[in-house]
Amino acid sequence: MADIKVKLVKSLIGVKKDQIATAHSLGLRKIGNETVQPNNAQTQGKINKIIHLVEVSEG
Repeated sequence: MADIKVKLVKSLIGVKKDQIATAHSLGLRKIGNETVQPNNAQTQGKINKIIHLVEVSEG
C-alpha cells in the first residue's frame, strides 16, 4: 500500500477534545507539522474526523 502525507494547516485551538486527540495520534501537534502515514482504513477514518484541519497528499 502507498503512504500518504498529512499536514496540519489549521489550529487545534477551539476544536473538540476528541479531534485534538485524533490529531495527536497522527503525530500532528503544531501548525505545519507533517507526517507520513500508511494508507489504510484506520488512517482514513482519523483523517475523515479532522479533514477540516488537515491537508492530505500522496507520498
